[in-house]
Amino acid sequence: MEADQLEEAHSTDVSKTIQTRLVLPPDTNHLQTIFGGKVLSYIDEIAALAAMKHSNRVVVTASIDSVDFLSSSTVGDALSLEAYVTSTGRTSMEVYVKVTSTNLLTGESTLTTESFLTMVAVDDQGKPVPVPKVMPLTEEEIRLHATAAARKEHRKNRASIR
Repeated sequence: MEADQLEEAHSTDVSKTIQTRLVLPPDTNHLQTIFGGKVLSYIDEIAALAAMKHSNRVVVTASIDSVDFLSSSTVGDALSLEAYVTSTGRTSMEVYVKVTSTNLLTGESTLTTESFLTMVAVDDQGKPVPVPKVMPLTEEEIRLHATAAARKEHRKNRASIR
């Protein structure tokens, strides 16, 4: 079964996951903007969901490769999180997550956060298992898939300086 699974490929539509969250007062700091740690928690959760949908397996977070906070969200904004698998290794999946904040009174939307995470599919004993390859569909997905090798190399280089 594992050899067949390695040859299998899923389109990015399989893993695409979207969530909407309301920014509430307990989620914010004294400036009424959302805590970065709260956003990170949402990002990790949606990345896991996207990776599980792609692999049909339980996954663990291997690394949060990058998080770029581009703007903030305030109380009353809606956060829309979108995630999908951009590339795969043998047992790992790179997941892209973007977060958009929308002021529900004005309708103005702003890209607030972009992130890449590496998730690993595991079996019942917690051992890594093979995952299907990914087929990008949209221009954005094709671009992120094409640049995944450079991000993987960056991860390797980062690991070598520890």
